[in-house]
Formats: sequence, C-alpha cells, structure tokens
Amino acid sequence: MAATIPENYRDLFSKKAFAQLATLMSDGSPQVTPVWCDYDGSHIRINTAKGRVKDRNMRRNRKVALAILDPDNPYRHLAVRGEVAEITEQGADAHIDLLAKKYLGKDKYPFRQPGEVRVLYKIRPEKVSSMG
Repeated sequence: MAATIPENYRDLFSKKAFAQLATLMSDGSPQVTPVWCDYDGSHIRINTAKGRVKDRNMRRNRKVALAILDPDNPYRHLAVRGEVAEITEQGADAHIDLLAKKYLGKDKYPFRQPGEVRVLYKIRPEKVSSMG
C-alpha cells in the first residue's frame, strides 16, 4: 500500500540532500549507494546508467529503501521503504539534466560517458518514517 511523504519533509527534495539507496544483491546481501533524487508528488525519482549495480539490483528485486538526511540538520531525516513502480529510459536524459542543475548548478549532466544509457526509476513509498 502506498504511503505519503509528509508535507513537512518534502523540502528535503528541493535541497541538495543525497539519498542513501539500499538495494539487494543477487545473494540477498544489501548494497547502499548515495544518489541524487527528487519527488514528483507521488514517487521518489532517481537516475543511473543502465548496467550499474543498482540498476541490475532494482531490475531483479524492486524492493528498495532510502534514507535522506537534511544537509542543514543531520538530526532531521526521512526514511522510506518502497518499491520501484517504473523503470524507463524515456525522459531519463532530461531528468539527469534536471538533477545536475539541482545538485551541481549545471544545465547538462557533465559526467556522461560515451554510449551511456540513462534510466529513470520511480519509487512508490510504502513505509515512511521521519525524525527531527
């Protein structure tokens, strides 16, 4: 069942707050990666290149967790458990440019590699907790 991000924590998605994304490896062990993220009002959105570890993990097992610390107050945080509701390449290039503007102040994502295919993941929150 979908959960809602509390209104008083949505500001974290407009800040340069990194999310720590937890996925599961094929052997069931956890893997954590810091990621850029935003929120579209119903889904947390992240972006990566096709073939990376987190991409492979989320395609195999769509259950994920994220923790986002407020960069202005590390005692204020949001924790989300959820499921990847959509994996798409459509709009992924524009999305990574949007995130580059937010996190780097650049109009275009500057770290693109030749042949890289960007992928957009929409995560549906299922359990949300917060502190601070």
